[in-house]
Amino acid sequence: ETVALVGPSGGGKSTLASLLLRLAEPGSGRISCGGTDLSEVDPQSWRRQIAWVPQRPTVFADTLAANLRLFNPQATDAQLAEAIGVAVLGEVVRGLPDGLETMVGEGGRRLSAGQTQRIALARALLSEAPLLILDEPTAHLDQDTEKELAEAINEAASGRTALIISHREQPIAMADRTLLLNQGRLGEMVNA
Repeated sequence: ETVALVGPSGGGKSTLASLLLRLAEPGSGRISCGGTDLSEVDPQSWRRQIAWVPQRPTVFADTLAANLRLFNPQATDAQLAEAIGVAVLGEVVRGLPDGLETMVGEGGRRLSAGQTQRIALARALLSEAPLLILDEPTAHLDQDTEKELAEAINEAASGRTALIISHREQPIAMADRTLLLNQGRLGEMVNA
């Protein structure tokens, strides 16, 4: 199932993602997944089950290929090429001086924010994790690229559980359900 999480800025959407990732612990109550209380699960083992695309993805001082294979170092060249195509990165790769072997620099200083976001999505596509958490995955993109990337997200989510945190229309429109987080309370919205 693909679930969109929406709500006002500062309403706790990214905090909820941090709780699901076990990067933060709840002050009270509990977080469970599939009936299992996450406080009873090893955090590192739990995180290996998640492909996370944060609002501001990290890019390391390494080649583009190494950055793309971060979640799946054994990804084949064919898998890498497919993820690049789906994440709308082909033109970016062709524009780099050494293609996939280009050193992208610490923090991805050779890349735009939108390109960095697409790298993070390609990583998620290469991951075999059953749970995707995508925090504003189409931020920093123009409308045409956003539409293409929303389709890529839909493909990445196929056969997995996906939580998409977004204010943008494209990712929300493809969700099976939409949850509204407002003043610390979750409520379900009816998708049109």
